[in-house]
Amino acid sequence: MDGVIVVDKSTGWTSHDVVNKMRGILGIRRIGHLGTLDPSATGVLPLVIGRATRLSQFYTKADKVYEAVVQFGHSTSTYDAEGEPTSEPVAYEPSEDVLWQHLPAFRGTFLQTPPAVSAKKIAGTPAYKLARRNVEVQLAPVEVTVHSLELLGCEGACARLCVHCSGGTYLRSIAHDLGRSIGCGAFLASLRRTRSGDFPIEQAVTLEQAAAHVRAGTAGEILIPPARLLPGFPAETVDAITAGQIRQGRDFRVSPFRVQRGAPYVKALDPDGALLAIGELKLPNLYHPMMVL
Repeated sequence: MDGVIVVDKSTGWTSHDVVNKMRGILGIRRIGHLGTLDPSATGVLPLVIGRATRLSQFYTKADKVYEAVVQFGHSTSTYDAEGEPTSEPVAYEPSEDVLWQHLPAFRGTFLQTPPAVSAKKIAGTPAYKLARRNVEVQLAPVEVTVHSLELLGCEGACARLCVHCSGGTYLRSIAHDLGRSIGCGAFLASLRRTRSGDFPIEQAVTLEQAAAHVRAGTAGEILIPPARLLPGFPAETVDAITAGQIRQGRDFRVSPFRVQRGAPYVKALDPDGALLAIGELKLPNLYHPMMVL
């Protein structure tokens, strides 16, 4: 079994928990995930299975879309509801007018400091492990891009946001910094990822639904095969002789009528339509098989 199954992650599970559970459901060890979700977050978690794990490198910087609830009134040590309060609580109910004045600062490309309790590594050790040992953590700001940040509404001390951002953006930091900007403190109360790269929530299944498909022998209905992955890469179907040459690591040509000139990567499909390799541009219309599945 090779491909991607998009899981709708439940709250309380780590991304690695979901991978381990799917290994048990499918009876396959070779499974990874595309983009960590915090245990308290829910939503889209694509799992790469079998030989498709080799395609993970093309998803490391994939954009994400989230629906987030930010609660105002105090900040926390983890920038979310799991942490301890780090500021004196104040009664504050944000208005849409005030939020619209502060939200533009969190759009576009800017430097963002990740939360101290995060998976960012310091000398090879995740920051959250150091924080648990009461080791002072100072993470360097990283460049992120927020393509859009829209206010969906306000209710009491909370505001609902929809955020389309680059991979590696921390919504917890946006919530924390937004509270600091307004002057009342804030934290991320809940988070749901509705898209990760090419994978929308509409494609997602729960672990229970995945297990039911496996028991019914219909796992193929929820598995996205490798040939359908990376839809932004043009595809070229090769004949049997060329397929054999590609397996030997030899360069291959593509039709200038089917592949846009200068496309950096191309998917080589075998005569049966299965993904054979990812080709990297070498010369116009000539590609080198950088990865053979």
